[in-house]
Amino acid sequence: MQAGNAIYETIADLPPVLPVFPLSGALLLPRTQLPLNIFEQRYIDMIDAALAGNRLIGMVQPLPDQPSDDADRPALASVGCVGRLTSFQETGDGRYLISLQGITRFSLGKERKVYASYREVECDFAPFADDLKCGEGEDDVDRNGLLRTLREYLDANNLEADWESVTEAETEVLVNALCMMCPYGPQEKQALLEARDLKTRAETLIAITEMDLARSQNDGGTTLQ
Repeated sequence: MQAGNAIYETIADLPPVLPVFPLSGALLLPRTQLPLNIFEQRYIDMIDAALAGNRLIGMVQPLPDQPSDDADRPALASVGCVGRLTSFQETGDGRYLISLQGITRFSLGKERKVYASYREVECDFAPFADDLKCGEGEDDVDRNGLLRTLREYLDANNLEADWESVTEAETEVLVNALCMMCPYGPQEKQALLEARDLKTRAETLIAITEMDLARSQNDGGTTLQ
């Protein structure tokens, strides 16, 4: 796949170690864009290093419920997604506004002991090699079921959608965009990230949404106010 001016044809094109940005509730998927506001100094340092190097950063969720010897270094989820820094803006007050383009997921390995203020981990891309193939698994997705569930959710919450754009979107783009936009919590976002393939990710999103709708009906209200 191509990200900006870089092309990643196989997992051999990716580095064995990545700096990681732990951020609860953030979801990055292959071929999606994630805008971020970077203001903490250690992550400013991370962006500076990425800009000077290969521009790759691993997005991963922290696991605050698991014990850690250092509150500033919480335990991390076992799967993250590497993104390429495709745009950045200096704000003038010490922050960066950046955009990451998702490349592929990875399994987190051993954390490296480094002198930098941010964290680095060893990465295993092998389980997710198919992430580099654009549109992989689209034909297996129950697109009609996904659209039906989306319509039910929007109706229940009195929301509207640009259905022309939705129906014209490629299946991979549609599934991943809906996953990134869904208003669910960190556990649900991690389940969507770790789904084995595009078909499983769509099924997981449908199941989560149907459970949310059922819970809302039982509570006599909707999830969004």
